[in-house]
Amino acid sequence: MLANMASDLAETARSTGKTFAVDTPHLISQAVSFCIVAALLAVFAYRPVLKILAERRQRIADGLANADKIKSELARTEASRQEVLNQANVQANKLIEEARAAAARVQEQETQKAIAEAAQIIAKAREAAEQERVRMLGDLRREVGRLVVDTTSKVTGKVLTPDDQKRLADETSRQLAA
Repeated sequence: MLANMASDLAETARSTGKTFAVDTPHLISQAVSFCIVAALLAVFAYRPVLKILAERRQRIADGLANADKIKSELARTEASRQEVLNQANVQANKLIEEARAAAARVQEQETQKAIAEAAQIIAKAREAAEQERVRMLGDLRREVGRLVVDTTSKVTGKVLTPDDQKRLADETSRQLAA
């Protein structure tokens, strides 16, 4: 029965081949040629293309890995930059506070110095005013003494001796001082 089926299939194939004008030896040679070309393409074209694709996949994977590495390194760099900025900000604030404290100290010292200088100037002015007052009092006493001597000589009608003039001037000075 199996042999019958095989012979029926062979007969069907022959009749189909004759119907479609298939040349079996030529078909076999074309199939062998196709297999040889397919094998050659697989060896010389398909494998290199697969190899190139694998290399590209590897490069893409390396690129992605590098991108991730760069991202993580950038994040670390950003964190360290931020840390440095924070430290610089802290130092700047510390320097500003130190500068303010130094400025306050200098201002206090300069204020004290100015107050001391002002006190010295006031003391010198008072001293000068006192000296001027003493000088003016001396001048006034001499002038009043001279006027007393002149008035006395005119009232009495006589010329006073230098001793009388000195005595009247001294007496006038004593009375003015009192």
